[in-house]
Amino acid sequence: MSAVVDRMAVGRVKALARAELTLFGRSKGMIVTAVFVPLVLPLSVRTVAEDMDLKGTGLSVGTVLLPGAIGFSLLFAVYSALVGVFVGRREELVLKRLRTGELRDGEILAGTALPAVTTGLVQSLVLAAACTALLDIPAPRAPHLAVLGLLLGLAVSALLAAVTAAFTRTVESAQVTALPLVMVAMVGSGIAVPLELLPDRMASVCELLPLTPVITLIRGGWTGELSVYETIGPVLTALAWAAAGVFAVGRWFRWEPRR
Repeated sequence: MSAVVDRMAVGRVKALARAELTLFGRSKGMIVTAVFVPLVLPLSVRTVAEDMDLKGTGLSVGTVLLPGAIGFSLLFAVYSALVGVFVGRREELVLKRLRTGELRDGEILAGTALPAVTTGLVQSLVLAAACTALLDIPAPRAPHLAVLGLLLGLAVSALLAAVTAAFTRTVESAQVTALPLVMVAMVGSGIAVPLELLPDRMASVCELLPLTPVITLIRGGWTGELSVYETIGPVLTALAWAAAGVFAVGRWFRWEPRR
């Protein structure tokens, strides 16, 4: 019986995701933000990475740019894009109507987020392959860490998007409310500047940011320099942010337009 219920839930989520994917394809602004921006930004910071003093850090230009490129994808293809999607569907009363049917709250959120999450996943894989080929980066020494980091990043980015949407009044203001996390993550999560180049005290604080453990795990997947003990901290930090996101969504997410 439970298997039948699970299949029905999966079917409902897939149907909603297909509808969301159709709407996604019709939005030129969403396509630019979610698809092209993450692909272009890594190229713009390549010259900066080449000027960094990476001696003694165990890093190369490639192992700086590759995790950073995936971080850009998580920020723009998943997080920023989903903030606008959640707010738009709420203000158009789509979420309210969906709740009157068979879909559960979790299924509605999952189905709405699935196209953006899939876009981020595919884009991250493409970026990883392209960076590996163009920057002459060797194959990841600990691929399981890179996969774990990417999956945690997708989950945390989607949850934080739902939380941000709860405090966003209009679709037009979605880019503004998403901007603080984007800027903080770009500067402090190792996306643009590796934590190894920051002062120790600042790096210790930045390690607690939402996307820092994600970038740490992905970078560690390629360098293979993370021990089991060094892996536990980033994983626990990412799981803590995911748990906090689940709690915040359950507590503050709005299903009807803000007044």
